[in-house]
Amino acid sequence: MTPGDELIFLPLGGSGEIGMNVNLYGCRGKWIMCDLGMTFADPSLPGIELVLPDLQFIEDRREDLLGILLTHGHEDHIGAIPYLAMDLGVPLYATPFTAGLIRRKLEDEGIAGKVKLNVVPMGGEVVLGDFRARWVALAHSIPEGNALVIDTPHGRLFHTGDWKLDDRPLLGDPASAAELTAIGDNDGHGTLALIGDSTNVFNALPSGSESQVFDGLMQLVKARKRGRVLVTTFASNAARLHTLGEVAKATGRRLVVAGRSLDRIIAVARANGYLRDFPDTMSLEQAANARPESLLIVVTGTQGEPQAALARIADGVHPHVKLQRGDLVIYSSKQIPGNEMAIGRVQNALAAAGVEIVGDRQAHVHVSGHPGKPELEAMYRWIRPRISVPVHGERRHMEEHARLAREWGVPEAIVPVNGSVIRLAPGKPQVLGHVPAGRLVLDGDVILPADGPTLRARRKMGYSGLMVVTLVFDGRGRIAAPPRVLASGIPVEEDEEAFLAEASDAAAKAFAKYGLADRRRLEDEVKVSVRRVARQWTGKKPPTEVQLITMEGRA
Repeated sequence: MTPGDELIFLPLGGSGEIGMNVNLYGCRGKWIMCDLGMTFADPSLPGIELVLPDLQFIEDRREDLLGILLTHGHEDHIGAIPYLAMDLGVPLYATPFTAGLIRRKLEDEGIAGKVKLNVVPMGGEVVLGDFRARWVALAHSIPEGNALVIDTPHGRLFHTGDWKLDDRPLLGDPASAAELTAIGDNDGHGTLALIGDSTNVFNALPSGSESQVFDGLMQLVKARKRGRVLVTTFASNAARLHTLGEVAKATGRRLVVAGRSLDRIIAVARANGYLRDFPDTMSLEQAANARPESLLIVVTGTQGEPQAALARIADGVHPHVKLQRGDLVIYSSKQIPGNEMAIGRVQNALAAAGVEIVGDRQAHVHVSGHPGKPELEAMYRWIRPRISVPVHGERRHMEEHARLAREWGVPEAIVPVNGSVIRLAPGKPQVLGHVPAGRLVLDGDVILPADGPTLRARRKMGYSGLMVVTLVFDGRGRIAAPPRVLASGIPVEEDEEAFLAEASDAAAKAFAKYGLADRRRLEDEVKVSVRRVARQWTGKKPPTEVQLITMEGRA
């Protein structure tokens, strides 16, 4: 799959899902990549926290990959870089704040000197082969959110990245309507395609300005005369951190920050000229001995992450922050679909301790960083593309995005899935085929296929438990002792001794019937016999391992 004299769009992540964004554009034999993100695991991946895109398609063509362009610094756009970028061996291009976050990730992995990271000024551009890319500032919930204007021999692309409209942004200077209209005009040539964010397509109202959140937070904190106020928010939302700093100053409370990702965002923001008026923070050790009503504590953990500060505080195991009856926790965030159970667990623990909880349904304490329907319509009015390519959403979001684009007068709309090879030009847009676009997982320090044997075995063990049968023989091939059976996670509880004895007897009978003449046959028959016992006792068929050992050594 080498692009000819044509323009190809190929997503390897982020189409049909919210997260793990990876998009390829191909032209005249070469490719560029936009973003390299990750997502978080769900319960179907036991023991896994991070999920990464499978880049096998472009890894096999790495000599034709010219570079990776990063739109902004959210994890679903840069999170896979420390694990996958070095193998691709191509330079990265990012604006200063995003580059600062990436640099820290590379340093943490010890590969900062092995990955070329180029810092592009806001509004800057790079030329890679037949691609000319320019960064265009758009409002988002992190500093330096950008769209990419990509000019190619076959026309202009407007790759939105994550964005919203905010007429009173607290950080940054997003492009105006006039500037976006000029981008759409393209000196009379127009724009070929808009590849855009679908996250909030079902929201009938605009996302709202970050400046509006100040009033809602201020009202809640000012009214609280006693007790601690703790606010949890997305760590990357530097504008929200600015707002909380202003609330702390206005209410006379000392700001306390708990969470390494918050520390990192604050440090990188300050290093790049943001959060200049952010108040000095009180250390966690000092806060432990301060009057509760003097504190405004900002913590990570909006989505119920078990190792984040809020979950540890709720469980009463955080070394410095302890909550008590009458304290207030504000969720200055939204609930991401799929995290309901994890968030509920933390909130139930807080409620059991008598802590009051307020979220975005009870007060105006959050605005989204993604465009609602009116904002999408405005962007299409300014850019006026000939093709709409919805991305960054589940299938229902993307289909609705495409429907609306047609309703707003866009001649063509095409909905991709991960792995779709879509020709945007010349001619009408069409799907040429599909390439593999799977998922990898970070398991400890090892990267594995999400659907590989390790995770399949782990899921089976998690569902049915595990049995191990050991048969020991003397040098003449006679059984030296009753077969030993170990059972882990088998639901037999107080009957375990009787269950293991019956399983051992079944293994001994299998040996008596088949002997050692055919070891593979014996292993299979022992496995079948022992699993039959497990099924009769529990209704389950657990994975079963069989070990055949002779006195001289392992068989």
